[in-house]
Amino acid sequence: MGSKSEEKGKSKKSKMKNITINLPELYDENIQKLIKRKIVPSRSEAIRIAIREFLHSEYKNLKVLGYFN
Repeated sequence: MGSKSEEKGKSKKSKMKNITINLPELYDENIQKLIKRKIVPSRSEAIRIAIREFLHSEYKNLKVLGYFN
């Protein structure tokens, strides 16, 4: 069993869920180029970044449209 500080650090991390997706080969080829150029460390991180940016922009669009009023 870990110390309280170790347990505290773990609770701050988001839980990850493993999913399977199908991507067009072209997307994967471009993700591999990003990895080779060390822009992203992995496919997973590239996809997480893309989803995070998409959700952020959609939230802003919905907010502008008054969805949350």
